[in-house]
Amino acid sequence: MTQTQTQTAPSRASTVPVGKRRRSGLWWRHALAVVALIWALFPVLFILSAALNPAGTLSAASPIPQQFSLKNFTDLFTSTTFPFWTWFRNSLIVAGLGTVFQVFIGAAAAYAFSRLRWSGRRAGLMALLLAQMFPALLAFPALYVMFVRLGEVLPGIGLNTLWGLLLVYLGGAMGANVWLLKGYFDTIPTSMDEAAKMDGASHARIFFTMTLRLVAPILATVGILAFVMLWGEFLLASIFLLDQDQRTLGIGLYSLNMADRNSYFGMFCAGALVASIPPVLVYLGLQKQLIGGLTSGSVK
Repeated sequence: MTQTQTQTAPSRASTVPVGKRRRSGLWWRHALAVVALIWALFPVLFILSAALNPAGTLSAASPIPQQFSLKNFTDLFTSTTFPFWTWFRNSLIVAGLGTVFQVFIGAAAAYAFSRLRWSGRRAGLMALLLAQMFPALLAFPALYVMFVRLGEVLPGIGLNTLWGLLLVYLGGAMGANVWLLKGYFDTIPTSMDEAAKMDGASHARIFFTMTLRLVAPILATVGILAFVMLWGEFLLASIFLLDQDQRTLGIGLYSLNMADRNSYFGMFCAGALVASIPPVLVYLGLQKQLIGGLTSGSVK
């Protein structure tokens, strides 16, 4: 066979259509995606089935909904033993105010680390990174003793108060978020700050009127992460909040489940469904800013 015949002769692989070859290599990926989706949705389906089951017990729950009723929701919302809406309000206060203050403190710290030059700047960044290596659980005994003593002097921010718990949460505002915020701040040209300084603007005015508007995507990202973390935080809240009227939603639902795991299971699942609504709404409302902030903030 000559060289010309070798070049013109179609190979066996080229006779197979390109679209068919691509589809034959992707079927297992689609199968894995379907399996992963079913695995992820199974607990949600089970909780939804238990919440809509009028029996309201763990023994009567099944993965596939057999009956549909809002009895568990009604019992939960009208219960005097378990004040669900009080827990919901407490969670909104702690998560909402904690998110606002954490974003502001983190943005102010990131601005100082990114735009200003002062002695100890690099050491401070390394210290923040080093502090993240130790689990927060190590500080719980010290925090408990500290706020017990603080409550004797200032009862409003001591143990078993929402404001005391919020104060503890703000103590960790300059955590890993500072590095994420600083990476985004570094992408803003410093020439903008220099031009504003030539016009007589101070650092505070530059920060509040110009910089915060330019870094809105990363602020939204940090806000989402902070809200979801504070909304579902359990360990520290279970130590600080003891009374029923002071508990957040996670601690309250846990106490409901532990009171009678079989009888109150339907009410527990109903509360879990309602508790998932605020984080889902926050994610859906700010998902574009979340994606843009994470990708841009990780460039540096």
